Amino acid sequence: MTDRARLLQAILPHVPFDGWSDAAFAAACAALGLSQAEGRALAPRRALDLACDHHKAGDAAMVAALQASEIGGLKVRDKVALALRLRLQGLDREQVRRASALFALPLNAAEGARLIWGTADAVWTALGDSSDDLNWYTKRVTLAAVWGAVVLYWLGDASADGQATDTFIDRRIGDVMQIEKWKAQVRAAPLLRPLTSVLDRLTAGIRAPGKRGMPDDLPGHWSPPAGPQS
Repeated sequence: MTDRARLLQAILPHVPFDGWSDAAFAAACAALGLSQAEGRALAPRRALDLACDHHKAGDAAMVAALQASEIGGLKVRDKVALALRLRLQGLDREQVRRASALFALPLNAAEGARLIWGTADAVWTALGDSSDDLNWYTKRVTLAAVWGAVVLYWLGDASADGQATDTFIDRRIGDVMQIEKWKAQVRAAPLLRPLTSVLDRLTAGIRAPGKRGMPDDLPGHWSPPAGPQS
């Protein structure tokens, strides 16, 4: 475990009480016998850096759990639903709630958007998404919105074993699949082919930038919703 990872582990017990704050960061440094300067050398943005690390660690754990699961016979929608359920496993609601407050700040909103985008990208990459055109973006845009909604719902879910959240995940993904079905029907309609042809020409030059970055080259510079992070 790296020193920064140890610092992350040290701050977690303090987050439910102090949030992802300077106070929690100072307490974590003290717990490891580090000075504030030594702590900032490890995490220059202090608690913000550690909150981002915590979110990315959750993504990595989800990917590992997904890869260890038997998903070969599942439909795409079921694979995505499983990934979101795995992403929620092991999360502490107060740590996530406090992260929501941190990333709701205007100064941190862009960072929160990047993290949500990263979660969506991690899911699709783990599922073997091979698209290299506009679909690469739309899959991640859609899933980022779904993930943000799922986390908000999960934070308020008091049902036994999170059954309400499970149902919510299925419903949201079902809504998305209906949209995809509608898009396919539009493309198949002879009277609408001129319109879809124009859309194809407009988007023909858009390609995934190394299959990593957010879609800065899309019209309007779309950003995922800066919702709760974990």
